[in-house]
Amino acid sequence: MQSIEEYLKDLRSALKASDSATIRDALSDAEEHLRNAVASLREAQPELTEAQALEQAVEQYGTPAETAAAYAEVERRTVPALAAQERRVSSSPLRRFFGIYEDPRAWGTMLYMVISLVTGIVFFTWVVTGLSLSVSLSLFIFGLPLAILFLLSVRALALLEGRLVEALLGERMPRRPLFSGQSTKLLERLKALVMDRHTWLAMIYMVLQLALGILYFTLVVTVFSLSVAFMALPLFQSIWIEGVILIGNTRIFLPVWSYPLVILFGFLLWTVFMHVSRGIGRLHGKYAKALLVSE
Repeated sequence: MQSIEEYLKDLRSALKASDSATIRDALSDAEEHLRNAVASLREAQPELTEAQALEQAVEQYGTPAETAAAYAEVERRTVPALAAQERRVSSSPLRRFFGIYEDPRAWGTMLYMVISLVTGIVFFTWVVTGLSLSVSLSLFIFGLPLAILFLLSVRALALLEGRLVEALLGERMPRRPLFSGQSTKLLERLKALVMDRHTWLAMIYMVLQLALGILYFTLVVTVFSLSVAFMALPLFQSIWIEGVILIGNTRIFLPVWSYPLVILFGFLLWTVFMHVSRGIGRLHGKYAKALLVSE
């Protein structure tokens, strides 16, 4: 093993059948450990070449094949909670339809859709403000550290969003930040951050999250309001003793026999939407992985 880059290449090859988030975590862990170990060994024993120090570090850490096998075992034991709780498919269509209320992934998606408006606003505001300040202050001496802090914060927010996606949508996302050597010079760190596509893909995701957050939140609130309105409509009509449905200047009075049908319609509307939202959650999980875990 002549270099850390060669080790990482072999490790990536050994993990090619694994999830992309697992690969990124393994590469980040390995690079951080090996670089720190090599630096420590060469500091303690200056006569060692980098290749010799790396050889000793690999003996302690494990070969790429051994590391890949260890990560595969860890992944087998640490499946995302909601992914592990996929409900068993019932042979009864009715059981499958109404069983959505027992599916924690559906409720997790619903919660994600509600809070995505808040995260979308925060992400969009942070990216737009950070980019504006970084560009406008780039001519000043403090502009460079500010730009580095902003780009690092984008990676941190991307990691946070990944944890939300994994916790609420059940999609495996990175659990470790991308490795960034602390000993690297300021200018080199900025260059690495700017040239790394992970940084820009994360920004694109955060900007688009505002539009998606508005859409998700509007869908949940609108469908929930309609469902509750239909289910509560017979009660309101009984209290006011007049038609509560107003079309133009005309009030429509529902016959008493239609009350159960109206309540059932409201309940079915929400049930169908829960199925739809679970599908949206799966799609969003794949979309988040495509942008935040690019290879």
